[in-house]
Amino acid sequence: MFPGPLINATTNDVVHVNVFNDLDDPLLFTWNGIQQRLDSWEDGVSGTNCPIQPGRNWTYEFQTKDQIGTFFYFPSINFLKAGGGFGPIRVNNRPVISVPFPKPEAEFDFLIGDWHSSSYKDIRSRLDASDVLPPDWMLINGKGPYMNNLSLSYETFNVTQGKTYLLRISNVGTAWSFNFRIQNHQMVLAETEGSYVNQIELESLDVHVGQSYSVLVTANQSAADYYIVASPKMSNATNNNTLVGVAVLHYDNSTTPATGSLPSGPDPFDLQFSINQAKSIRWNLTTGAARPNPQGTFNVKNVAISETFIFQASTAVVDGLYRYTVNNVSYLTPNTPLKLADYFSNGTGVYELDAYSKNSSNVNAVRGVFVASALHKGWTEIVLKNNLDIIDTWHLDGYSFFVVGIGEGEWNPESRSSYNLNDPVARSTVQVYPGGWSAVYVYPDNPGMWNLRSQNLQSWYLGEELYVRVYDADPNPAKEKPPPQNLLLCGFFQPSPPPLNEHNPNAPSVSPAPNSPSSKACKQNAPSVSPEPNAPSPKAYNPNSPSVSPAPNAPSPEAYNPNSPSVSPAPNAPSSKAYNPHRTRSLIAVITTALCFLYIGLH
Repeated sequence: MFPGPLINATTNDVVHVNVFNDLDDPLLFTWNGIQQRLDSWEDGVSGTNCPIQPGRNWTYEFQTKDQIGTFFYFPSINFLKAGGGFGPIRVNNRPVISVPFPKPEAEFDFLIGDWHSSSYKDIRSRLDASDVLPPDWMLINGKGPYMNNLSLSYETFNVTQGKTYLLRISNVGTAWSFNFRIQNHQMVLAETEGSYVNQIELESLDVHVGQSYSVLVTANQSAADYYIVASPKMSNATNNNTLVGVAVLHYDNSTTPATGSLPSGPDPFDLQFSINQAKSIRWNLTTGAARPNPQGTFNVKNVAISETFIFQASTAVVDGLYRYTVNNVSYLTPNTPLKLADYFSNGTGVYELDAYSKNSSNVNAVRGVFVASALHKGWTEIVLKNNLDIIDTWHLDGYSFFVVGIGEGEWNPESRSSYNLNDPVARSTVQVYPGGWSAVYVYPDNPGMWNLRSQNLQSWYLGEELYVRVYDADPNPAKEKPPPQNLLLCGFFQPSPPPLNEHNPNAPSVSPAPNSPSSKACKQNAPSVSPEPNAPSPKAYNPNSPSVSPAPNAPSPEAYNPNSPSVSPAPNAPSSKAYNPHRTRSLIAVITTALCFLYIGLH
């Protein structure tokens, strides 16, 4: 299944995702934008989790605590994202919360991203030599451009004249930002990465790598077909190029194919257009989101900054190899996850806290384990500087940060006078333009070990990342959750191997998938999400009750009931009923990764 199955959740749901690794590479999944409140054990990156080994499976369990919005998941290690494996996440509002727009007729997931014709293994093998060609396709939900002779299929979205739809758009690519637009249709921006925004009407929208948006589109044109276009930024790709993604908006009963030229967007090299649009996206201060109180109740207008981090992205040759760096440090991934070392040995032997500066660059480029401390519950300013010639994007796991400033040229303390402290949008991924900077405020109230990274896959893989350690000395599990019972061990804490041909009852609870399909099998009917059998019905919902936790005997994937009402639709299927499930429950999802890693020839 490509893209992967939809995870369709509601605020405060507990989600179980059982990942079967049928690849020949170790694997982790991360949940882009899900904050993993008090629980970085489930974050699914190299600094928090031991990888799921080939032929094994492991179950993530995380809560969508106090969140709503549009997100996605993807494999986080070994350059696997370039092979697919991504899928959509919707976190719907609880029924007690008013949504700041009328209920749409249906929702559509748009997972759009660049794609290499070559396999991810081939691309990965070339990275050290720095001879990697850029991606040469733009896929919309895993399908090639409409009207392109090289495309085996294209994506179509069916609408009814006069109805309004919610489009959840995510850039799941590895390198290219894109501009999104629909022929003869306006869009109303509604949400970004868990924050409702002041609604603005747009002809087109720039979406940078790792970012997600929700827009409202009304089918108010004559019944016909219309082009949907995603074209790369900072590229000369022409309309018939495979790097221009094209899908079709199809009106019911339309017999008229899309005609004319593709709708034109802004000049792809006009960064000022993109900067101005980014600055126009403002937080809606008056609406509720995950909670009934207005979003603006928690704001940055009068906060006192406790410390400032300044991180500069650049490239360097380190030990004869081309690398990306943060403050001239290219991240070196240790064999032992930082979180594991933090818990068992206070990091001894794996990393040294604050070994590298948080606001200046090393004189010489080095490789090292970069872990920066952040003051628990002390407002932190993070300035992200881009010395690269690409649009970079930075993501912080565990948090939403407030984007207070985006600027050109060199950042200096006087740049703070340009900050928007009234209604900056809260999100988890921010773009940084070439030769420019972006500034964010973050409140480190979520203890754990959190990845701060470039979302550009090559940059990330070659070292543009670090970890932010937020420590709360209070051992109360209400402040930070203990390790999960199925914790995987590796590195310094590798468990003793069991005797040959003998089961070891003390080994971590990961187990092989005896009936999982091989990497050559494609099981298209794998379920995406199924509810706990005894989940409360909408009528039984109690807003004052605690979130539902999983039942001890929750059904295994084999016990999945295809007639269950909460089966998630395919990413491009409309789902008006899924818009607001009106309940809090545990969810169970199954991802068989072999289904998600396909080559372009299968699209």
